[in-house]
Amino acid sequence: MRIADIVQDSIVDGPGMRLVVFTQGCNKRCPNCHNPGTHDPEGGREMPVEEIAELMRKNPLTDGLTLSGGEPFLQAGECARLARMTHEMGLNVWCYSGNTYEELLEASKTDSDYDALLRETDVLVDGRFVQELRSLSLKWRGSTNQRVIDVKKSMETGALVLYEQQ
Repeated sequence: MRIADIVQDSIVDGPGMRLVVFTQGCNKRCPNCHNPGTHDPEGGREMPVEEIAELMRKNPLTDGLTLSGGEPFLQAGECARLARMTHEMGLNVWCYSGNTYEELLEASKTDSDYDALLRETDVLVDGRFVQELRSLSLKWRGSTNQRVIDVKKSMETGALVLYEQQ
């Protein structure tokens, strides 16, 4: 998997202590993106998915995995594999995407990797970052157009369900 960075014990990318994987490569290139170094798909470094999973296994404080970027869906197959390993450890998976939930659902109809990653995602923060809609008061997102979606409940009900922290 091509990554830009990994941050352990993050408390800002979802609830609890999280392992955050910043995937390398993004085709959105949102103005004022807070991770512009992740845009180049050839940048970053390669790291085996198993090695990333091992970081979670070794840290008893980890509550879950957050896939950020870059754009995780550009590496949907590898991200889905890592998410599956995370679930096997009893941890949850959050994913940030510049795509909307509806766009990802549509793409998942013809791309099995997109489908696999979407199904392995518990919570999705969707949509492009929009500078004009930026707000520092938002939890887990940068601009008001972005949504924090409970993917499991949304897929079960067939209707969009926003995440509510327990």
